[in-house]
Amino acid sequence: MNSLQHRKMLVTRTNLTDLAYFLAIARHRNFRRAGLELGVSASAVSHALKNFEARAGVRLINRTNRSVTLTSAGKTLEQSVSGSFADIGSALENLDQLRATPGGKIRINAVVDAVTLVLGPVLAELARRHPDIEVDLVSSNRIVDVVGEGFDAGVRYGGTVPEDMIAQRLSADLRWVVAASPGYLKEHGTPTHPDELKHHRCLGVRLGDDSIYRWEFEGAGR
Repeated sequence: MNSLQHRKMLVTRTNLTDLAYFLAIARHRNFRRAGLELGVSASAVSHALKNFEARAGVRLINRTNRSVTLTSAGKTLEQSVSGSFADIGSALENLDQLRATPGGKIRINAVVDAVTLVLGPVLAELARRHPDIEVDLVSSNRIVDVVGEGFDAGVRYGGTVPEDMIAQRLSADLRWVVAASPGYLKEHGTPTHPDELKHHRCLGVRLGDDSIYRWEFEGAGR
């Protein structure tokens, strides 16, 4: 006498596909109509069921030339998984609805300047066009890992975007200027060359990586 040990059924892509075929057969009690629902031939449905039954080691469908019925094991399986597959179907339908009508929460991390220069002018229009979208906006100059900290997108200065991130330009190049109050210039004089700024009381800009931004000047083609 030989002892046979049946291999445990696992949740694999093949088994999930064959479960979908089985449920279609159970709904229609007909291989041809099940194939029409799934977009395959009746023979493909029959072949998938045979393989599934062979892996399970249990007959699920009784079939004759005139009828298709579920075995006791088939009825038990249908009752156990049909609800789960219905939930999956509903979830996929929800995805279709989101593709047609965007909705849900979007988390954005943006540098402070980007809020007023880039995002502020378009947020009202976004709310008008897509009222089902909720924007969670965090404004900070601190450099964060956008993905690691749970954000869907980040808005950065061009030179600070990590190389492994997908970037899309949102504005033209920004022009930075050095400004001083008339009172300060009256008291300390007006510089005529950037080198003279070394002798003035300048306000530095601290970047997100905690360094002080080194002013850059362009002039005379350099």
